[in-house]
Amino acid sequence: MTKSFKEQLNQVAAEKELHTGSLYIFSKMDQDALAAFKSVWPTIPTQRRRDIMQELVEIGEANFEVFFDPVFLLGLGDEDAEVRAAAINGLWENENPSLIGPLVHLLRTDEAPSVRAAAAIALGRFVYLGEVEDIDQHQALLAEEALLETIHQGAEDLEVRRRAIESIAYSSEPAVAQIIENAYYDENEKMQVSAIFAMGRSADSQWRPQVIAELDNENSEIRFEAARASGELEASDAVPKLVELIEDDPDLQVQEMAIWALGKIGGTMAREALEEYVESDVAAIALAAEEALDELNLFSDSFDLFDFGDDDSDEFFDDFDDDDFNGSSRRKSYLN
Repeated sequence: MTKSFKEQLNQVAAEKELHTGSLYIFSKMDQDALAAFKSVWPTIPTQRRRDIMQELVEIGEANFEVFFDPVFLLGLGDEDAEVRAAAINGLWENENPSLIGPLVHLLRTDEAPSVRAAAAIALGRFVYLGEVEDIDQHQALLAEEALLETIHQGAEDLEVRRRAIESIAYSSEPAVAQIIENAYYDENEKMQVSAIFAMGRSADSQWRPQVIAELDNENSEIRFEAARASGELEASDAVPKLVELIEDDPDLQVQEMAIWALGKIGGTMAREALEEYVESDVAAIALAAEEALDELNLFSDSFDLFDFGDDDSDEFFDDFDDDDFNGSSRRKSYLN
């Protein structure tokens, strides 16, 4: 006889060990199952709720066919901070603007820095969606204003302020550059790491010199973020140094990120380096190089679909104003 959803849920709650396969009952729940879940969830012991929520996050990241958002949305109001933070992380793919309000509330009021930091990270998604005009600008402004409040609260936890700076970096508003610069010159090295991350996320070429210089930093975390930002900013001048990092850096993660960046930047030197490292004896390096080369080839193949003659290409780009590319006039400035 098939067990009801509530019976299966009670079994998940009571089992000595948590079995991943049993958690798929939470995907795409109907209304009856959701009602049962709401009634039983608060009665499940805290550690088991944490374990379930974290496992659901990991399943959701690996399997795009599952849908756990109702569980994660309920988790935003959980009495346990670890559950709330995991629930925010589980909603990483949710682009519904209705989520902005709850995230802003958590950022402003939650007692746990880990939850506020997770909310700050998640709000960056909506700043980006506002920039590309996929959501209403007024909705995006709610996210940006909450992030700005957090950034300017000197008493706020460092981790929360860092994540807010990383998220606001998506905004094309001119004053954001000063926020990033202030973070870059902050005495705290963790804040510097976030500044470099934000430089890359900003897609602003003015940061290329700083990013390239930080590829020589003694701190491996900074080198890692500088390599990432070099790729995001398509900093062609960084290619020789990135190749050096792949060859000599003692940190494998830095090497892998340098390879990723070469795939983003492209060009003859980058391609030759990637083709060489595809043959690396280090499996992680070879795989990273193969993936970067695939992306580089994909971009090249896509661009080749447009067969512009010299005159045609001039006429094509003449149809656009500069603002169509830099987004500087998309919105009225609200940062002063």
